This record gives sequence, C-alpha cells and structure tokens, in this order.
Amino acid sequence: MTTTINRRGSTGALLLAGVALLLNGCSDDNDHDTRVDDGEPGGASRTAVIQTADGPVQGKLSDDVSQFLGIPFAAPPVGDLRWQPPQDPPPWQDTRDTTAYGDICAQTVNLVDFAVESQSEDCLYLNVFAPADIDASDERPVMVWIYGGGNSEGATNDYDGSKLVKQGDVIVVTIAYRLNVFGFFAHPAIDAEAHDIVNYGLMDQQAALRWVKNNIAAFGGDPGNVTIFGESAGGQDVLANMASPTAAGLFHRGIVESGAYSLDQPDLATSEANGQAFAESVGCDDQTAECLRALSVEQIQELGSGNRYSNSTLTVDGTILTQTVRAALGSGDFNQVPVINGANRDEGRFFVAQTEFASGTPLTADEYSTQVETTYGANAPQVLGEYPLSDFDSPSEALSAIQGDSRFICPIETVSTLLTAYVPVYEYEFADENAPSYSPPTSYPLGAYHTGELQYLFPLYRGATGQARPLDDEQSQLSDAMVSYWSTFADAGDPNSAAAPAWPAYDVNDPRIQVLVPPQPQTEDAATFRERHKCDFWDGFM
Repeated sequence: MTTTINRRGSTGALLLAGVALLLNGCSDDNDHDTRVDDGEPGGASRTAVIQTADGPVQGKLSDDVSQFLGIPFAAPPVGDLRWQPPQDPPPWQDTRDTTAYGDICAQTVNLVDFAVESQSEDCLYLNVFAPADIDASDERPVMVWIYGGGNSEGATNDYDGSKLVKQGDVIVVTIAYRLNVFGFFAHPAIDAEAHDIVNYGLMDQQAALRWVKNNIAAFGGDPGNVTIFGESAGGQDVLANMASPTAAGLFHRGIVESGAYSLDQPDLATSEANGQAFAESVGCDDQTAECLRALSVEQIQELGSGNRYSNSTLTVDGTILTQTVRAALGSGDFNQVPVINGANRDEGRFFVAQTEFASGTPLTADEYSTQVETTYGANAPQVLGEYPLSDFDSPSEALSAIQGDSRFICPIETVSTLLTAYVPVYEYEFADENAPSYSPPTSYPLGAYHTGELQYLFPLYRGATGQARPLDDEQSQLSDAMVSYWSTFADAGDPNSAAAPAWPAYDVNDPRIQVLVPPQPQTEDAATFRERHKCDFWDGFM
C-alpha cells in the first residue's frame, strides 16, 4: 500500500491509495534518450498548452504525469556568451514542443556509468513534472532538483520526478547548469569584464529558480513554496545557494543529500591561478579572453582535461559567493530556510569502485597504505591506526571507510550543528546495505553507497548508462517513506506526517538522526552515528 499525500483543498490531508510502486521512467537498456516514455507507438498523449513568460509550451502525458521536457530558461551560452552570466532566452510565439530533453551540458566522464560525454554548450534547459490535471489554482509545493557529479558531469535526463509528483503531490522541476571549466572558471582577462564572474553554474541555477518564480504557477505550483534539493555536488550547491546573497528569496527550503563535503571555497586569486594554468594547457599563452572563447569544446576537453577538476570549483568571487559556505553558515549570514541534511553509510565505496573499474583489479594492502600516506602525510600513522586492515574484509572497504567518514559523513554533523543555531534541521543517514547497484560488479559489497539513495526518490535511477534494478518489497516501503518525508518537508518545512515514522528535529543538546533503512526508518542517537564513523577523530581534521 502506497501513501499519497493530497494537498489539494486541505494542506497536509492524507489519501491512502492502493497504488503499485511507480516504476515508469527507465528502461533496462542503455538508450540514454528514452528515460521517460509511456511506450505508446507514435509517442505519448499531449498535455494541455501552458503559457510561460517566454511563450507557450506543450509536453506529453506519461502514466498520469505531465512532462514538459527541454524548456529553455536561458539563452544558449555559446560564442561571446561563454563565461558570461545567463541571459534571458529568446521568446517564441508558436507552441513549443517540450517532449524531449535538451542537450546535456559539455562534459567528459570520470564516473563510469554516472554520466555520458557531451560537447554541447547549448544546454540551459529545465523539465517540469506535474499532475495530469494541471490546474493553475492548485498551488502545490515545488521541488527543484540540482543534479550531482562534482560540478563536472551530470544531466537532468537521469531523474524521473514522477513518483514524487504522484505520491508526494508536488511539482518537480529538474534543472541543468554549466559544468566543469564551462561553468566554474576564473581567469583575470575574463574577470576584468563588466559582469558577474566565476560561478556561472551557480548563476545558471539561480536563473532557473527565477524562471520557476515567474512561471511555475501556470503549472499548478506555488512560487512562494520552493524547495531546492540535490545530491553530492547538487547538495553542495544547495548549501552554496543558501550562502549566496543573489539567491535570496528564490527558495524556501533546502535538502542536502551527501553535499556537506566541501565547506571552504577558494578565493578568487587561487581560482584565477588555476585558470591561467588552464589557459596555458589549451594553448592560450597570450592569456586573452578572445583566445579562450575561440576554442572549440573539443579542444578544451582534449587539451585541458588535466586541469578539469581544478576548474570545477565554487569560488568566493565577492558577489555570488561573498564568503565561504562554512563562514556563512557559522555566522547566520545566509538565506535561512529549514533543511534536511544527510549522507549515506558507505559513501566512499562508490569512489573506490571507480578506481577498481579503471584498473580492473581490487586494491591491495600496499596500495591502501600508500594512498593513505599520500593523502594524509605526517598524519597517516594516526589514520592507519584508526582504520587498521584487520577491522575490514578488504583494503577497498578500509579505504572506503576513510574516504566516506572523513569527506562526506562526519561533515554533515558539522553542517547540522552550524545550521541548527538558526533554522530547523532534520539529519539522516541512508543505510540500506543492500541498495541495488546500477554499476558493474565489484570485488566488495557496495552497501549504502554514494548515489545509492537516488533510486528511492527517482524510480529505477541508473545513472546515465548503468543497469536499472527494481527495489524489493521492503525497499519499496522505504522509498514510500522517503518520498513522504521529502515532499511533506517541501510542503511544510517539517518532514513529519502520519505516513511515515516520526523524525525528530536535530537538537545539539539531544542530537538524534533518522536512519533510513528498509522497511521503515528508525531514529538513532547521534552519538552512535558519530562513533560508527569515528567523527570525534575526524573533527581534528576539519
């Protein structure tokens, strides 16, 4: 039995319906362009025509969900608009067909099945998932999804918002934004131009939020009740938008999934030095904006690949980000909204798996020691002492624990502690040790891996090219509970309802978290969580 949260007419009322777990939206093959389809020959039925501020759009109906795919929210950032703030899209008069996703933003792939390569800069499109019976007077909560991928790769195509719409009674918007060197690039020549600089991907997100503010009412959404939510870099971007003065008033709640991993952004001088090194790597020895903008996407990807990650970083630029995320959250100088904040129990296993996929062999004991020594230098003996190989079934699991605990998991406690001084916070740990994996087999169990929770919110999530695997009955119950938590929080700023077990707010005097395990979540003392992940030890490194 699934639970549908029905907010039409009486906010928070519950309608129990015997509806099977929604599984449409992903096929088992690797055709990236058929992520949402009703399977009808000749295409899906059409939606009503919706008038936006830029022109009319018409999408398709699939399993009682209206899907408007590939709506432009900004002009293509090509030519002279490369490394410029997003501009308004050209308006249109005729009804625009919005039944197919827009292009994926330019990227190369480092995370195997998670993403696909693209050479397109014309990618600033968003997608709206709404009920079949769109009524502009409904004022449903709006959830805006920001995909992850290290701010270097990722796409909207991979996330089907249908279950959240049908069971959560919300409107879901998934937004694209410029990535890697195209979305986060500092260079003295470009930064001297008269426009906002560096954090172009974050500017894209805010442009999409402005589109939502101006247009979502026509789709039955409430522009005064917008939740931004994202995973990994998308979660980090939720925190960055909270810290950004230019995002004020564009959203009203935030959900951070595995996004507390980087709270201290570099200053402009550091990022500009990286940009100058990038310019040299692509042959722009004259360090001019003209040379950089004249490069093709293929030249940038081929010649500058070694500098890709150093130019995929949020930067304190003075306008979009005026201080680090840590400083903003600690001082209260941020967009104060209620927050869900959490991570997955086995975050690091996803990343160690990427190395195994690349090498074709499991990590050895010697390689484990070498990697720890390389990462932690003089502190390596302490780290190895806390994570001896004798405590783990394999070197891969040992290294995964270090990477997950230090980078993703314990930092959520830091974020929750900072935030709870100013806003309500609800902390979670996703802990399904048998979460289905969309990736190839590994030499060790992936457990509750990084990205593993996504399929519980977006049915049959499989990255870009992985193998979709259905949830079992107990996992489906957890999925229903998570959809209830996320959508109820989007409605009221509090995840609690009669549809799922009670979830206490985080309290520094009595900190408790919600452990998301099948079939039903459980509440746990944060001290147990901290001990499991050695957070007292890692506090000395943060």
